[in-house]
Amino acid sequence: KDATDDFEDVGHSSTARAMMDGYLIGEIDTSTIPAKPIYTPQPMQSSINQEKKSEFIIKLLQFFIPLAILGLAVAI
Repeated sequence: KDATDDFEDVGHSSTARAMMDGYLIGEIDTSTIPAKPIYTPQPMQSSINQEKKSEFIIKLLQFFIPLAILGLAVAI
């Protein structure tokens, strides 16, 4: 990563600027940097929603059926 702007924004001392040469790895050739891909989200598949909906209904029934049986037993 090119940290030149970050380095300049801080306002380093002359000692830090002298040390900078020892840490220089190289120059960045901007023509070799690949273009950042544009993310395009894929539309949601209806089968996934159907699966989640059926799972929700099953869990709901697993809760309410025993509750209804218990309520019926208490009522009797």
